[in-house]
Parts: sequence; structure tokens; C-alpha cells
Amino acid sequence: MAYTSHLIRHSRKLKLLRNESSSSSVLVRMFSTEVNSSIKSDNLVRINQQPGNINGGSIGASSIRSVSNRMRIGNNSISRNAFSSSQLYSRRGFASDSALPPHQEIGMPSLSPTMTEGNIARWLKKVGDKVSTGEVLCEIETDKATVEMECMEDGYLAKIIHDDGAKEIQVGEVIAITVEEEDDIAKFSDYKASSTASSGEAKSSPEPSPPKKEVEPVSSPEPTSSVAAEPPQSEGRSFASPLAKKLAEENNVPISSVKGTGPDGSIVKADIDDYLASKASSPKAKATTQASNLDYTDLPHTQIRKITASRLLQSKQTIPHYYLTVDSCVDKLMELRSQLNSVQEASGGKRISVNDLVVKAAALALRKVPQCNSSWTNDYIRQYNNVNINVAVQTEHGLFVPVVKDADKKGLSKIGEEIKQLADKAKKNSLKPDDYEGGTFTISNLGGPFGVKQFCAIISPPQAGILAVGSAEKRVVPGAGPDQFKFASFMPVTLSCDHRVIDGAIGAEWLKAFKGYIEKPETMLL
Repeated sequence: MAYTSHLIRHSRKLKLLRNESSSSSVLVRMFSTEVNSSIKSDNLVRINQQPGNINGGSIGASSIRSVSNRMRIGNNSISRNAFSSSQLYSRRGFASDSALPPHQEIGMPSLSPTMTEGNIARWLKKVGDKVSTGEVLCEIETDKATVEMECMEDGYLAKIIHDDGAKEIQVGEVIAITVEEEDDIAKFSDYKASSTASSGEAKSSPEPSPPKKEVEPVSSPEPTSSVAAEPPQSEGRSFASPLAKKLAEENNVPISSVKGTGPDGSIVKADIDDYLASKASSPKAKATTQASNLDYTDLPHTQIRKITASRLLQSKQTIPHYYLTVDSCVDKLMELRSQLNSVQEASGGKRISVNDLVVKAAALALRKVPQCNSSWTNDYIRQYNNVNINVAVQTEHGLFVPVVKDADKKGLSKIGEEIKQLADKAKKNSLKPDDYEGGTFTISNLGGPFGVKQFCAIISPPQAGILAVGSAEKRVVPGAGPDQFKFASFMPVTLSCDHRVIDGAIGAEWLKAFKGYIEKPETMLL
């Protein structure tokens, strides 16, 4: 009987277990040992099981549906439509304060490949304004230009973290908050965004390694000497008399920098007097005194000035520059320009400048000698198929280099029109990234506008060459006979080359092609 009742009980357990496994769903309360400290509320999750889903305690292809509408972990939230349409500078989230409604944190965007931080020129929207997709929120001053930042979603501007003129804001750092409902704006009046830059640095910093145990070498004992050794002085400690200490404190003299002449190397009053006398007679002290009497104004660095300084310093330190200079006769060029401008004026077009002709000649020379239309990388030399010419433009905001794309395929009137439009944008500080990115060669002309005779320009990386154009001047040249001479105008140009990419003979070949187009401008029409 005992054996029979044991079989009956075992059969009932098997039947109960079979009924539970065939159930369509099981309710499970989700916890995690890793994140349970940051989960704000328990979430009951229904797991719709499929046959064969549970094996050895793991869930296979189960489909999980959250019973609650939203699960909040830490400062982030996961929900329907939880991700912003822009992954560049916005994210949805909850602050640590659970009373805050759903909102969107807008971060400083990366608007150029070299941008690591930016400034806010001005806000075009104020707190409480309704914003729509595509509307301009603010103007961002990047390392290249001032760019408009558009809104990616509809909503209301609830908080501006960084006001007009805020500088050196790291890419990704929160600059504003938007909400979906207008009633939620007041809840963000005292909102403070967490520093994303500090958290990023904390994550990137490696864990300190455990200190290594230093093993001292075992040395044989030295024989004792009858001569008494000097008492060891404490490292970094200087002995000075009370009067010397008082005099040093009154004159802000660091005791450690004074050499003592007293007993056992101690510092006395005479040592302090000698130190002060030597400092007063030094050229550095005189220069400091003279500079303190100057009247000056400290101008803060603009974003474009800092980036320009950094990139030009990097260029001179890392690129092996060499320079080639040639004089080109521009008489025929000026004659052709005069004829073309007559046609332009008759047809209502804009006049063509000498710089337009220089850009066209340089583009055709790059097409003829493509080795100069290249850039250096550690693994290969990249030779470009597009000839995009950057033209340096000086403005009150700094130096800009907008680009004329496919200059070798465009006519002179088109090149001139684009350069004028880009120059106007640069002077208004309204260039967009597409207006200055993608250049393969640069031209800097200080001759026409400023009358500079000749100069050497610094290569703009990653390009391998830049052409410096000087001013044209009239010269006396020999004529056909011994007593004959004539006048001609010559324009000096200097090509700066990256010797890693352009060998001397290649650079000379490019200059020869450029000079040919300048001295015979009709060949540019072929």
C-alpha cells in the first residue's frame, strides 16, 4: 500500500507540472543584481512562451511585453518613441528627480570633422517658445564658421542651459531642454544638467594599478669608518636663521631656491640680500617691470582663432614644407580679362577678376599634374579626382577658406560668381560646413588686395600644397636688338609643397603648367 500511495502522489506531481508548462503565459517580476539600485519602480513583465522556449533555466525566443508603460533606469527612460530623431545632439531622459516630466536634452552638436567644442553666438528662441521641426534654435560658432542649429522635434523650449555668448562648450554637453507639453515648462525653471564631459572623462580614466612592491637589493655591509659622516639633511628642507626667514617672507622669496653660505649650508640674511640683488639686476626682471608700465588690452580668443592657431602650428611642426617661386608675365592675361569684362558688361554680367583667372589656371594645372592634388596618410597617398580650390578670405571675424568645387570644370563667370557669394557669406560669418569642407588645394592672394610682393604660405592639412600669389609689377625686359627694351608686368607666385607627397620636380612641373596658362590664357579655353 505504501508503494502504491507513493506512485499516486508522484503521478499527481507530474500532472501538475505538465499543466504549468503548457500554460500560455507566466508572470515574472524582473530584477537585476547589476542595476537594481537604479531601478525606480518594479516592472511586471509577461513572457509569452513558445514550445521549447525554456531549457535549462534560460528563455529562448520569448517575446517580452512590459505591463507598465515605461521602465526608468538611472537618468534614462525606455519607452515607445524613446529615441530622438537626431542622434547627433539630443536624447530623451528623466532626471534623478522623479517629479520631472518627459523631456529632451539638446547637446552641443559636432558640426565639422575637427570640432571638439563650440560657442553659442545667440539664441533665436526663448524659454516658453513653441518650436517645430526644422526651425532654427540658435547659432553655433564652430572652428570654421557660425552655423544655425535646427530643432529635430516639435515641442516647447523649457530651459536654456548656456546663454548667448557661452564659450568652450564641449561637443555633447547639454545646452537646452525641450518638452512636449506647454504645462511642463515651469517644472524646469531650476533644472541643472549633469556634466557629460566629466562623466566621459571618468569613464575613460583607467583604474589605478596596484602599487608594485619594490625589492631592495641586498648589499654587503660596509666597514665602519672612524671618520664621522655628515648628518643627512632632510630632502626638500632648508635651514635658515630666523632673520633670514623673516626677510624671505617679506619679499616672497622661496627659501628652497636660495643657496646657503652659513654653517652646514644654512641660509643667513646675507644670502637673502644677495638673492634679491641678483633678481633685481636680471634682464627678465627689467623686462617685467617695463611691461607692467605698458598700456594694453587682452583680447579673448575666438573659436576660429584658436583652431586656426592649433592647425597651423601642427602644420609647421609635422609637414616638411619647401617652397618654389616663379614669375609669370600677365600682360596677355590682363588683355584677355579686359576683353571678357567688356562682354560681361554688355550682357549685364559681373566683372571677372585676376583672382578668378588664377583659380582657373591653378585648377587646370592640378588636372594636368594630379600628384599635387593629393594628401598624405600613414598608409597611402590619396589622390583626388575632384579639383576643389579653397580661396582664403580675410574678414573681421578671422581667416576663412571657402571652397570652389570642381573649379576645373567651371567657366570664369561661374567661378567669379561663386567666389563673390562665398566671400560675402564669410564676411557675414554665415558660412555653412558645405561651403568650406572638401577642398584639395588652397590659394592665398595678398598681392591684389594688399600689394604684398611675395610671401610663403603655410599648408592647410590634409592638403599637400598652397599657392601664395603676390602683386604684379612692371619691369624692364630686353628687346630684340641690343639697344631695345620693353616693359612687361610680372606676377610672382610661390608654391608651398608637402615633401612627403610632392617631390621637387613634381612641384616644378606644376608651376610650369600654371605659368603656361597664365602667360597664354587662351589655352584655358581649350
